Amino acid sequence: MDELWYKEAIFYAIDVESFQDGNGDGIGDFKGLTSRLGYLEDLGVTCLWLLPFFTSPNRDNGYDVKDYYSIDSRLGNLQDFSDFIAAAKEHNIRVIIDLIIHHTSNEHHWFHAASNDPSSKFHKYYIWSEEKPEKTPPPSFPGQENDVWTYEKRAGAFYFHHFYSFQPDLNIDNPDVQHEIMSIMEFWLAFKIDGFRVDAATFIMGDNGVKEDEIRNPVGFLKKLRKTVTNKNKEAILLAEADVEPQKIPDFFGRGDRFNSLFNFILDNYLFLGLAREEAQPIAEALKIPMPPKTCQWTNFLRNLDELNLGKLTEEERQDVFKKFAPEEDMRIYNRGIRRRLAPMLNGNRQHLEMAYSLLFSLPGSPLLIYGDEIGLGEDLALEGRTSVRIPMQWSAGTNGGFSTVPAKKLFRAPLLQGPYGIKKVNAESQQQDENSLLAWMKRLTRMRKHCREIGRAPANVQNTDNPHVLVLTYEFEGNALLIAHNLSGKPVRFKLKSRRYHARQLVDIFSNRTYEPTTEETTQLDLDEYGYRWFRVNRLKTEA
Repeated sequence: MDELWYKEAIFYAIDVESFQDGNGDGIGDFKGLTSRLGYLEDLGVTCLWLLPFFTSPNRDNGYDVKDYYSIDSRLGNLQDFSDFIAAAKEHNIRVIIDLIIHHTSNEHHWFHAASNDPSSKFHKYYIWSEEKPEKTPPPSFPGQENDVWTYEKRAGAFYFHHFYSFQPDLNIDNPDVQHEIMSIMEFWLAFKIDGFRVDAATFIMGDNGVKEDEIRNPVGFLKKLRKTVTNKNKEAILLAEADVEPQKIPDFFGRGDRFNSLFNFILDNYLFLGLAREEAQPIAEALKIPMPPKTCQWTNFLRNLDELNLGKLTEEERQDVFKKFAPEEDMRIYNRGIRRRLAPMLNGNRQHLEMAYSLLFSLPGSPLLIYGDEIGLGEDLALEGRTSVRIPMQWSAGTNGGFSTVPAKKLFRAPLLQGPYGIKKVNAESQQQDENSLLAWMKRLTRMRKHCREIGRAPANVQNTDNPHVLVLTYEFEGNALLIAHNLSGKPVRFKLKSRRYHARQLVDIFSNRTYEPTTEETTQLDLDEYGYRWFRVNRLKTEA
């Protein structure tokens, strides 16, 4: 057993409907996903995160759940899911799924019962007010929702929703709702999944702007979630979507008895500020947030399958990122984010992409990729909102990019056919046949990361250099040490370490963007190409003077 497997995991996010059509109806499904497990194992990913696949009206990419105990019929059925989990284990790949406990669809039978009969127990599953409150928090999707209270005629009252009006918030403080949540978790854990990514976990800990929407004992609830998981599977984890300020992070980790891992939204914001300004300082500052408890972990990402939310930055900082990576208005969303994939954000610059992913994989925690990252998949800004990044996976240059065999007009969503990111230029098949492709390089990156246990297990230390464009991180674990350097700028640099513990002559290259001159006894400075990166093993640790 390895109860801390997530400390060295390489996560890979998949939107099932966009990955592979297995039955020829124009929509991705579990049979299609199962057929691609060999590809994923070869890529080197160790844990899949599946976005919502439950029965849903699909007005919000499946996050509006209509039935927690069934699968969207377009994607398959429970037997298909069970077969997929079994096959994933044969390929040594773990699976976590979304746990959406903050809200339901307004088409869920709980909400129908709550609306039709205010005396029903289900009425208390949601948050109601006979009069619309004067003081309310701002909507989470400005420009798409104008209010967080919506009137329901059948109930004769307003219901509360942080997100869309068709997603009423659940009253998680209600013991009956908590019982429902635990039952949902136990149901899916019986399929031998490896845990849950908890959606909208930020709102569980209170301070939501609406007193009725706050849990009186959030810590107790989180511990209850964790206990439910570990009682079924000691190796299963809870990964939280918790976009909070640094001072609130301990609330989610506790003493290692709440969430196992959190997405590192703070670091992601400052990663992009550093990339935009080509400066190491923003990233170095973000790395000062406290390390999680010993048994917990950060999960780091560059992009996810929603918008790149830059809400942690100041307006000036956010504009710097917009100017660099989203210069046109339709590339932005909600006045705070970017709805693009990384490859087009970096103008398809291979060296820049390599540096960014190398940096991601060298940060303290576990890295997350989204499907298509490994081939430089593009985006479709003609699609609405956040859907722009959820285009079908491009498997080949053939019909529909190998995603489906149906006529193009029957596809639920079309792949990119033209342009620099179209199926002729960006597809997995051609890259599998090219040892110099981005896909081949990503496989080397995942292999290298697996050999560098220090990154997942030890804290990162930022080393001072004489060059503001260079970020140098060091790790020490069980007598071994790594030193990893990245040049964030588009110009070659030469830098000197300002460390009493590490010296350039101690370093042995193990992974880099090209072959550099090896370090020798005379080495005092190190070189990096434009957007260059070098991973070193430290040959001999010096004792602090």
